[in-house]
Amino acid sequence: MLPAVQIPLQAPTRRPDRRLRRLSVRALALGAAFAALPQFATAQDLSRPVDVAPIEGAPPVPPPATGDAEPVAFEANEVEYAQDSELVTASGNVVLRRRDESGQAQSVRADTVTWNRQSGQIVATGNVRLVDQDGNQLYTERVELTDELKTGMMENLLIVMREGGRLAALKGERIANGDVILNQAAYTGCDVVDEEGCPKKPTWRIVAKQVIYSDAQNRVRFKDARIELFGLVQLPLLGLTIGTDGSSVSGFLVPDIRSSPSNGFEIAQSYYWKIAENRDLTGRLSVFTEAAPMAAMEYRALTDKGAYQITGYATASSKIPIFGGEDDSPDSQKAFRGYVFANGRFQLNDNWSVTASIRRATDRTFLRRYDISRDDRLRSLVEVERIDQDSYFSFAGYATQTLVSDREQGQIPVALPVIDYRRRFADPILGGRLEAQVNTLGITRPDGQDTQRAFASAQWSLRRLTGMGQELTLTGLVRGDVYHSDENADTVEELYRGMSGWQGRGVATAAVDVKWPLVGQVFGGTQVLTPRVQLVASPRIRNLDIPNEDSRAIDLDTGNLFALNRFPGYDRIEDGVRFTYGFDWQFERPRWRIKTTVGQSVRLSNRATVLPDGTGLANKTSDIVGRTEVRYRDFVNFIHRFRVDKDTLAVRRNEFDAVIGNTSSYIEVGYTKLNRDISADIEDLQDREELRAAGRIAFARYWSLFGSAVVNMTDRSEDPENGSDGFQPLRTRLGAAYEDDCIQLSITWRRDYVAIGDVQRGNSFQLGFRLKNIGAY
Repeated sequence: MLPAVQIPLQAPTRRPDRRLRRLSVRALALGAAFAALPQFATAQDLSRPVDVAPIEGAPPVPPPATGDAEPVAFEANEVEYAQDSELVTASGNVVLRRRDESGQAQSVRADTVTWNRQSGQIVATGNVRLVDQDGNQLYTERVELTDELKTGMMENLLIVMREGGRLAALKGERIANGDVILNQAAYTGCDVVDEEGCPKKPTWRIVAKQVIYSDAQNRVRFKDARIELFGLVQLPLLGLTIGTDGSSVSGFLVPDIRSSPSNGFEIAQSYYWKIAENRDLTGRLSVFTEAAPMAAMEYRALTDKGAYQITGYATASSKIPIFGGEDDSPDSQKAFRGYVFANGRFQLNDNWSVTASIRRATDRTFLRRYDISRDDRLRSLVEVERIDQDSYFSFAGYATQTLVSDREQGQIPVALPVIDYRRRFADPILGGRLEAQVNTLGITRPDGQDTQRAFASAQWSLRRLTGMGQELTLTGLVRGDVYHSDENADTVEELYRGMSGWQGRGVATAAVDVKWPLVGQVFGGTQVLTPRVQLVASPRIRNLDIPNEDSRAIDLDTGNLFALNRFPGYDRIEDGVRFTYGFDWQFERPRWRIKTTVGQSVRLSNRATVLPDGTGLANKTSDIVGRTEVRYRDFVNFIHRFRVDKDTLAVRRNEFDAVIGNTSSYIEVGYTKLNRDISADIEDLQDREELRAAGRIAFARYWSLFGSAVVNMTDRSEDPENGSDGFQPLRTRLGAAYEDDCIQLSITWRRDYVAIGDVQRGNSFQLGFRLKNIGAY
């Protein structure tokens, strides 16, 4: 700490405001003292105020240590040297700085520092504050160390960690192997002051008879520890270990507790194993009162090229098959059940990347029964991509597992290969932009129609502004398609089949799009009215000869109103000549914003098309569609979408979503009614009516109530096969939560009204408990 004296000093001498720099001692390892205690703050007096501002009056950091000297810079108001006792005393705002072996700066501040040159003992007393190379800070009244600081004693110490948390103890000692032993210690990750800066009792703290810090491993282990909640409840802790460098630590995680009608009461305990800095493994065992235990495991890894994870669940429990063959039996069968989910992405270089995902379950009800996921399909994929400034290439394959009860897996397609290449070219003649595309797709069904497709296209576009402010866009597209299909009769809907064997098709489209923004002042704000017209022309196209795999869910809305092709995929092209018109209106003033779009389309030819009745596009004149969004600050957001029948003015689509509130208290309401009067054979476009609601109300600063509900309001007149009576709750949820700066507590009730297979309807409960700043990874 203090330097070896370079010149003889007279007997006891005082030197006011003496400043010594770049002096050397035989050894100084301040970092070991406070780096040994970095990430902890909380003691018997966790709430005591401390000064966390930078140490004032600190001298410049000296150079790193050499083989025979340990440079230290220090400042003090006074330095006193007793020649007979070889005792050097620095007093009055003593500040010392040095570099550790890695070159990081460390500093100490104390009222008094004494150094016994004969014994090498260094003692700092009075408002001692040590700052290690990681920014962790130690506060104590007295610290006793050798000149190498390998052993030492501390009393009434408090450690404030850079990443949050406090550790306090009555006594501390560094033993010969470098570990630090703290006796009668406490730790918390909570704030110890309120918003006004007044001390407050932390929501939770961990008290232990002994805490051991390992300097080499950057770990703190608690022995004979208990967790204290709200100053009242104490629960024992087993094997708690915390990392002092902010990294994760192997150990048991907080257990999950829940109950469900399908599995009964559940306790799930997880263990986290940090294999390396870039790899970890989490194992989980769930025990149920009405089902066999289930094991789960998650492995994660980060490499220099990317990251991946593998998750698996496994159990042996009874299930009720719900589809096909023996699945028609109502009797349960005991069998192995599980689920695997693995995904990853690797960036091979600046342009090339690989993405892969595997999702597969043993049966259709496993995920829903164990509340892992409510997805109705699981998609696995692999994709290789190359992206640069002017081109895009993708080679991909997809396979999907259906979890819907009435869908046959053999009718679900496997897409391989899916190849897409695009390249943009600058047009030097007219200043437009040219984009070429090559695409191929192969679809295979084990028990259904197989389809292969390839096409090449070129699209040119030019955008110009006229002298009067109109925005004019010209577009031209040419494309050639080749298709091959077989087993076409296995596709039930004739509109989707196409003709078997080889089929070819040519596509040509030209379009003119004009927008005219008109800006003005109104109602204390600014409005922009933008009339828009579009003319699109395509010759007659052999649509019905071509299988339809990717263009089935066609429905007119503002999202595709002005699209070049209003079908969602490539297999169908809207031919003929059509004229589309509409307007956008936007109003803005402080705190308010309103956006509206309304439009309609007119086909010049009344020839029958491939557009089914009820889509809003089947007739010569389309239905009227619109969308309105109203936003007030971040407090109100309302979106309404509609489609009105052009003949009867019946509302074919009525949908709104509203959010009112802030992040603490809010309510969300959503409503969808599709009354398209479409054929029941078109399964992708069935009518439905649904109401959704969710909300959260915060009160008493830390408490909140929350809930949500989904209600199927479809009646038999809208969908005879739906089975709903017009008001069928699907799921409701209600809960209460407590959350402050360092703890989360919640209890949630949920009711499911629909049973399927071994997934029973009924009430579920879940208890949530999480300590912030501890146990997370």
